[in-house]
Amino acid sequence: MLGTLAAATIGAPLGQQAERSGESPFEVAADPTGPSPLDLVTDPTTAPRASENVMAAPRIERAEARVVSRDAERSPLPGCDFDAPVEGGNGLLTDHSLCELWQADERLRPDAAVALSALNGAFRAQFGRDMCLVASYRDLDTQYAVKAQLGYWAASPGTSNHGWGLAIDICKQETSNSEIYSWLWANAPAYGWQNPAWAQVGGEKYEPWHWEYVDGVRELGLWKG
Repeated sequence: MLGTLAAATIGAPLGQQAERSGESPFEVAADPTGPSPLDLVTDPTTAPRASENVMAAPRIERAEARVVSRDAERSPLPGCDFDAPVEGGNGLLTDHSLCELWQADERLRPDAAVALSALNGAFRAQFGRDMCLVASYRDLDTQYAVKAQLGYWAASPGTSNHGWGLAIDICKQETSNSEIYSWLWANAPAYGWQNPAWAQVGGEKYEPWHWEYVDGVRELGLWKG
């Protein structure tokens, strides 16, 4: 998890950011040529319409995903066992409660992992590469370290949806590219992933890099859409 922590602390000197500030610990926009993340969250109509194929993609419910997971050729993440129970607390999930993603050292809860991998397949078809992640599941020790580094910008240990394996942070190269971010904003919800309202302009914090698996977060009663 040290690689994830190192990636999560890119940006400004963060050791002194215990108090709320107006600056993000991640660089978000760099001379966008189309609608910016700010445009997208304040006026979602600026996002391009999703293709019919993507819009027709079903939301991945746990029961449906278990059926699909039994057919490895149809699963976007064949090694992920949907029949494995999700056990453990926030930041303390057991190894069999998590599935490895395409990026080294990144994991999520099985249903979230399969949904994100399906989204990544569509992303790869569109842009010719995998989506870049800064963070996914964080164990409790890592969340303590991230909180110490990021201060206000990180959730208190034991409360983060990263600790439930239901949240990701995406890289600057995705948030700073208006074409890519527009595509994610338009298409990710069809795969069950959204940038929650609290992370949008006017919410508690502006974190366009933070996305959550809605069904899983809602299942825990934690969705703030």
